[in-house]
Amino acid sequence: MLGAYTYNKVIRKCVIAFGTLFNNIEVRKEVGGSTYQKMKVPLAYGPKQKFLARLEQQPDLNKKVAITLPRLSFELTGITYDSTRKLSPITIDKKKDAAGAVRKIYTPVPYNLEFSLSILSKTNDEALEITEQILPIFQPSYNVTIKIIDEVDEYRDIPIVLNNLSYADEYEGNFDQRKLTTIDMSFTVKSYIFGPTQTGKPIKKAKVDYKTGTDVANSPRRVSYTVEPKALRDKDSDGTGLTLTAQVSAKSATLQVTDSTVFSIGDYIEINNEVMKIKTKPDGTSITVLRGQNATDQNAHASGSVIDVITAADTALLDSDDDFGFNEMTSFYG
Repeated sequence: MLGAYTYNKVIRKCVIAFGTLFNNIEVRKEVGGSTYQKMKVPLAYGPKQKFLARLEQQPDLNKKVAITLPRLSFELTGITYDSTRKLSPITIDKKKDAAGAVRKIYTPVPYNLEFSLSILSKTNDEALEITEQILPIFQPSYNVTIKIIDEVDEYRDIPIVLNNLSYADEYEGNFDQRKLTTIDMSFTVKSYIFGPTQTGKPIKKAKVDYKTGTDVANSPRRVSYTVEPKALRDKDSDGTGLTLTAQVSAKSATLQVTDSTVFSIGDYIEINNEVMKIKTKPDGTSITVLRGQNATDQNAHASGSVIDVITAADTALLDSDDDFGFNEMTSFYG
């Protein structure tokens, strides 16, 4: 009832991106100014209570501090709608997928993903050492680029905002027994949730009918105007066997070719990125042309240069990213 199935894995990607930010934190111990121990702080997804419970159930784990503490844990704690970033819901963005098909992407819905990051350490110094590696990065936000929709390579810059942090020392029993320092940080990831994409073919023909009178359904049509795209450059490299038989200067309007009978007056041809329009065919091996058509530059061309003909086959290969012209037709009715 809600609509087409869609799963762009946006929330999952945001969780991975958030966790990746903190997977290279390390602590070092020094004696006399020389580092003698360096340890990367382990990172895991889950609430800190899970690790606290494990330490309480197996206190012997604390004997090997490098294995259990310090450590980082993070989790997704909430998802809330952000009305301040809402855009018009009728806006449509169009992009090509890997197969070349045009996909319509509707305006995404802004949602804030709430995350918590916890630092667990046996000593205050290690907890603060980890904290100072994190805080300077967020001022108060840090942007990460995420590939939101894989099908159309849609990337978005997602701000991650540090909201606040809290510090606590926890003791087991009296104050002479084992202590655990915890620092909790709260983050907001300003993400977008996308709906399903729709595949559509590019519009390659537009037609407008002009009618007399105000009765649109019954009034006779007087004028019909049709517009279709037209390729301005060769796209299929169809000029195999068609070449220049003599060098051409940048100013010359007469070309010596292998066979002029394959051309028609008014055809557009392309030689080494210069487009020309055929004016006449004086004989079977020469043509006269208008140089530098379709905003291309006039250049000299060597003998043997391939001649490509711009035809309807090139127009059929046009896509939305190409620069193209138009064929226009106007019809009048009595």
